[in-house]
Amino acid sequence: MQRVGFLLKVKEHRIDEYKEHHRNVWPEMLESLRRHGWGNYSLFMRPDGMMFGYVEVPDNFQAALDGMAGEDVNSRWQALMEPFFDAPDGGRPDENMVQLEEVFHLD
Repeated sequence: MQRVGFLLKVKEHRIDEYKEHHRNVWPEMLESLRRHGWGNYSLFMRPDGMMFGYVEVPDNFQAALDGMAGEDVNSRWQALMEPFFDAPDGGRPDENMVQLEEVFHLD
């Protein structure tokens, strides 16, 4: 199992709408995440839209991302979410996650 932390930045004027979408994530999206091993997945956000994500995956994060990349529901979700993010080079949110190095863990 790999623990993964990552950063993303939501545009400040879109924060409320972004949160609303995440109160109502499509059931088929949730099932796809589970099917590709996304467990204990959480998102945390500062008031300015800087977001920290945490997820545990069975093997490695890239394999979990690659699995989701092949899902039609993920393509639709990423297209819906793309306008909410500050991404210097544009692109899908799942392609702009800045993965953080784990430097400590207390089990």
